[in-house]
Amino acid sequence: MGVKSHSRFAAIGVFAASAALALSACAPQAPEATSTGSAEAGNDTLTIATTTDVVNYNPLIGNSRSDYWVTNLMYPHLLTIGDDGSKAAELAVEWGYIDDTTGFYEIRDDMSWSDGEPLTAEDVAYTMNAVKQDAPSGTYYGQMTNFESAEAVSDTRVEITLTQPDSSIVGEIGFWGNVVPQHVFEPAGSVAEFANDGSDGGWVSAGPYELTKVQVGQSYTMERVEDYPLVEGGTPIPAKVVYRVYPDVNTEILALQSGEVDVIANALPPAQVEQLRNTDGIEVVEVTGLGYAHMTYNMQQPDLAKTEVRQALAHAADYEAIRSVVLQGQAVSTGSSPLMPVLSNYYDDSITEYEYDPDLSRELMEEAGYTADASGNFPVSFRLIYSLQDPVTSQWAQLVKDGAAEAGITIELQGMERNTYLAKTNEADYDIYAGNFAIMDDPVTNFTLSYLPDGAINYTLVDDPELNALIDEASATFDEDEKVEIMREAARIVHEQVYDNVMYTQNLYVAHSSDWTGFISKPSELLSIVNPVSIAGASKVAE
Repeated sequence: MGVKSHSRFAAIGVFAASAALALSACAPQAPEATSTGSAEAGNDTLTIATTTDVVNYNPLIGNSRSDYWVTNLMYPHLLTIGDDGSKAAELAVEWGYIDDTTGFYEIRDDMSWSDGEPLTAEDVAYTMNAVKQDAPSGTYYGQMTNFESAEAVSDTRVEITLTQPDSSIVGEIGFWGNVVPQHVFEPAGSVAEFANDGSDGGWVSAGPYELTKVQVGQSYTMERVEDYPLVEGGTPIPAKVVYRVYPDVNTEILALQSGEVDVIANALPPAQVEQLRNTDGIEVVEVTGLGYAHMTYNMQQPDLAKTEVRQALAHAADYEAIRSVVLQGQAVSTGSSPLMPVLSNYYDDSITEYEYDPDLSRELMEEAGYTADASGNFPVSFRLIYSLQDPVTSQWAQLVKDGAAEAGITIELQGMERNTYLAKTNEADYDIYAGNFAIMDDPVTNFTLSYLPDGAINYTLVDDPELNALIDEASATFDEDEKVEIMREAARIVHEQVYDNVMYTQNLYVAHSSDWTGFISKPSELLSIVNPVSIAGASKVAE
């Protein structure tokens, strides 16, 4: 499922109960920590740099990175994720389907909230039902189109009923949805309106840390929860975690170099990676990217409704130059396909990247009925919007404009403050949208969100009956091999019709002080080395 700052989803083949599909899992297989031995809980404070304040303390509505990083340390997820998008155990130890419209999670029996209340299946079922009922804005609710209800059938087992078969939903809501304490959230009323800002006596956590002090614009202090069974030894190692707020990544880097902070949570700008790799006292960690950068073309604009025009624009961008110049070689092609190479089961290398060919772009414009003037320019102009807070996109947007100009196509760049950019995106007030997603982990969910008519991130505003039917068929297909073939066929349509122009996928780099060790990297900037198990297991290097 894709996340930026906001992000959301014919039955075939009915399973008999005796042939239930069970996607069970044991303990998560995390990458090896960098420490050479198991450290014990101590008195150290781990200080992490971020560039934004927390906007929402309620994890069911929070979407910014700082929201996610802080609330993830307090409110557990049922599932975590591997570098290839596969799901692994976290609060849940088993999960799957009883039949094609009934899913289940079996959860741990050794978790409790920081106020002493046990964490049970009732909390899980309450959270799911409340999100479905109250429809909070955010990623979690966006996953629940085919969700009807959840029921705690025992203290450790939750069963969910679906409105129609959906072979992705168990994994997706298990990964994307936090679990919140029913005894705290239910008395507050609607989960869509509950601020959870600590004003009623503080926060209650079942993660490794509990938020205890907020200084807006400065810092967020979190204290260790003594009993956290997901980390070796059962107790988080750092006694405190402090998120400190800085105006930008460059200031964060200076703070890391001076020893003011121990970790930079944000991904490093590509141009800074090699310099920091060669800086004494700093470690640079590569984080697998499960997202992609892309452009979409608003098909409500009459010129862009023509396939040849979208194809002309696709062939007018120099993708290799963008990856080598702007990304410093730290990005790879997806073959102009939303099925990225990292999704190895789904990736189809027969789908190839749009070739940069301005002459072909001109031919396609002429096929679409346009005639260039004496200067070689076609009588069209397109507005491309992007966020000024995204320095990488800001750079490659200029290269896109320059490439289009070679093909006689005028692009007007409109960089804007992020909230304005998001508002323009929601209103479809653009010709070309440029941006990126942090995690696109499940192809069926991603296509549902991106290309179905009511998809939350359908920025092309496509409604293709053939593509719609394939996505619906894949959603209701539980056989993995069949699903892969359906999704590859869908990806070919997206590619041929240029319903999405996926430009690259990028592994990210984060940095931490070499005084600390034991971090565990998880894919995407949302998790990286600031995921709960990583932070709870990190330790100060013995002097």
